[in-house]
Amino acid sequence: MNAPPVKLTDFKALTFDCYGTLIDWETGILAALAPLLRTGGAPRASEAVLAEFAKQESAQQAATPGMLYRDLLGEVHRRLAREWRLSLPDATHVAFGNSVPQWPAFPDTAAALQYLGRHYKLIVLSNVDRDSFAASNKKLGVEFDAICTAQDIGAYKPDPRNFRYLIDAVAKLGIDRGQILHTAQSLYHDHVPAKAAGLATAWIDRRRQQDGWGATLPPAGKPGFDFRFASLKDMVDTHRALD
Repeated sequence: MNAPPVKLTDFKALTFDCYGTLIDWETGILAALAPLLRTGGAPRASEAVLAEFAKQESAQQAATPGMLYRDLLGEVHRRLAREWRLSLPDATHVAFGNSVPQWPAFPDTAAALQYLGRHYKLIVLSNVDRDSFAASNKKLGVEFDAICTAQDIGAYKPDPRNFRYLIDAVAKLGIDRGQILHTAQSLYHDHVPAKAAGLATAWIDRRRQQDGWGATLPPAGKPGFDFRFASLKDMVDTHRALD
C-alpha cells in the first residue's frame, strides 16, 4: 500500500537557511563587491562574479571552518582580488566582510515568516556569525524559536555537523526529526546534506528564471526535495489553501 503524499500541514517546525532564502544575498554580494568590480580586470557579468564568489567562499569555508563569517568574507574578498590580479587596500576586504547587515531581505520574506510563525516553530540554520545574523534578523520581522549559526557549530554547510546540531536544537523544542521541514534555496548547501540527515525539504527556487547556480556551487548528482516553491509567498499561498 502506497504511503499518502506529504502535506505542508504534516510538520511542526520549519528550519530555514537564511542567505539566499530569506535574505537576497546575491544582490547584497554584488553591491558590496562594487568597489572591486570597478577595478580594471574584474569580470563584468554578474553570473561570472557570483560563480567565482561561490568557488572562493566554499574553498575558504573548507580551509577555515571555525573562522567567523565576517572574517571569512574578508578572506574571500582577498581571494577574489588575487584571482583577478587586483591590488586593493586592506580596508576594502574588511568592508566586504562587514557588509552582511546591508544585504536586503527578499520582498516577501517578512510577511511570509509572520504567517508561517502562526503555524510552526521557526528555526534558522545559517552559515553566518551571530552578530551578522542579528543585524539581518532586524529585516525579517519575527523572533525565531532557535538560531543555529556556523559560529555555534564550528563548521559551515554542507558539513553534516550542521544538520546534526540542528536536529538536536529542534529536539529541545519537543519536535522530532520527522516533524521538521528544512526550507532553503541552495541545493548544494542545504538539500543534499538535509536529505542525508533524514529531513524532509522544501526548495525555495529563487533562481528559477536564471541560468547557473549563482553564489553557490552546483550540487552533486540530482538532489531530492519534497516540495518546490517559486518563493516564500508561493509556500504561504499553498499552506493557506490547506488550512
